[in-house]
Amino acid sequence: MGCLAAVNDDILQNILSRLPALSFAWAACVSKSWNKVCDRVLSRPKLVSALSLNPSLPDAVKEVLEKVLSSPIRPQFAIASIGLQFSLEEAHQLITEKLGSRTPVITNATFGIIGRDALTNTMKEVRWNFDPEEDNSNSQGSDAASNFNRGIVLIVGFLPGLKVDTIPLLRPKREPRFTMIDKFMMDIRDYTASVSGCIAPAGIILFGDQHTDMTPVLAEIDCAMPEETVIVGDASSRFLFRSGGNSQSSITDLYYFDAVALVFAGDKDKPHGIGETRFHVTLSTGVMPFGPELRAVSVTSKGSECSWLTACMNGYDEILDSQRLLDDISDEMDDESTDLYIGVIQKRPSSIEPEKLELRTYLAFYEVLGGDEEYLVVDGVGIRPGDTFLFYHSDSDTASSSCLNAFENLKVLKAASSSKTRYSIRDVAAAGGGGDGNGEVFGCLMFSCHYRGESYFDSFPFYSNFPGAPLAGVVCNKEIGRDSTGSSTSMWQQAKGESPARCSLHVCTTVYLVLSFVPPSPDH
Repeated sequence: MGCLAAVNDDILQNILSRLPALSFAWAACVSKSWNKVCDRVLSRPKLVSALSLNPSLPDAVKEVLEKVLSSPIRPQFAIASIGLQFSLEEAHQLITEKLGSRTPVITNATFGIIGRDALTNTMKEVRWNFDPEEDNSNSQGSDAASNFNRGIVLIVGFLPGLKVDTIPLLRPKREPRFTMIDKFMMDIRDYTASVSGCIAPAGIILFGDQHTDMTPVLAEIDCAMPEETVIVGDASSRFLFRSGGNSQSSITDLYYFDAVALVFAGDKDKPHGIGETRFHVTLSTGVMPFGPELRAVSVTSKGSECSWLTACMNGYDEILDSQRLLDDISDEMDDESTDLYIGVIQKRPSSIEPEKLELRTYLAFYEVLGGDEEYLVVDGVGIRPGDTFLFYHSDSDTASSSCLNAFENLKVLKAASSSKTRYSIRDVAAAGGGGDGNGEVFGCLMFSCHYRGESYFDSFPFYSNFPGAPLAGVVCNKEIGRDSTGSSTSMWQQAKGESPARCSLHVCTTVYLVLSFVPPSPDH
């Protein structure tokens, strides 16, 4: 009888593993024995994703939901990225209604989407590169024009051994200039401590509001979180979110949401025999520094949008003619479409731990908007007199070379996943985190700049190494990717004999968040 029962369980597991997600959920409620078999079916982590370019929002949502829910999964979180022409509110409602009331969901508007088509399973990488006003003007024209900025990519995850929830960065409506960074960090710590028994989450996927300067926020997060906590995301977005407890409605009347973090924390009640999910990050940058090192002499901020600064060569006092400087740069550039930035080295104390006297060094990018005889005008605020900077320009050769480096990083991870050799994560990816790399890769989430390369350029490093693994990508304006190695500034800083600056907010960069699974050891 025992042998027959075992065979029956195997047959039942085979049947249940073929059910769509909703039927699988019902089957898990039939009996304790069926529930136990369902747990066996989903004993490993799982990511599923799908993309649709259907110009009808309800139809596009239906296509991706049917695809991701076509096999067993218990949705633990979901991220939906939609084109700017789609209604953010309607898309969020359609997705949350289908995924159940306790699934944390983030829906964001994006400049493009990357993933496999829900109907054809072909890889697609779409960059619309249109702002909302242009899209609105085009929407009344031809069918082709009206289809711009219409599409969705959805990724749904189940990560046994981890707890996941959304935590917002609040700004009081009564004090609209005061962003509650301290509370944000405390909320992340409190949530992590409540579910895992420690204060450090395994990973954070962060979405910042397009009107919020995320540079100081990311500097504080980087200071407060240990090196092993992976941090990625989109710093300039429009988003809606729902928490697992669905409790944010009570604070909507009192606060704006400047950002939302999807927090992944270890489960202190993890069942015996469950393996470990690990997060790996690598970057592909597309900017190159050039010219002499300059120093900001005076800085004037216009609200929270732009800065006017005068500059001199570092070590000299003569104020440079900014317009002449920009003209000289323009003459040197072969490509008129090249984007120009300044990379500013900022040495700042932590406001979270002010008792610590040492300064941390960060690199912050600011897009150059123009200039006149006296002032250089850049997008964003936060530069101080005395900060040093270099000019950076977007560069396709750098992007191509860096993309190949990302491919090689992931190739090492692929080798580690099929080898008994245990690799340090810093051997696997330049900006990774989370311990040894000996595990099976089961998915990837990308954050790619909308200024970068041609189709299939940025997704190539992952899908070439892991062609069968799910992949979803968000095309954004400012990419978050914690780079504790200082790879963006290492040549500049090492030439000066200084430690590399840390950088979490990038331009012209693709950030790859790769997830792997390490089975439990035989002793467990």
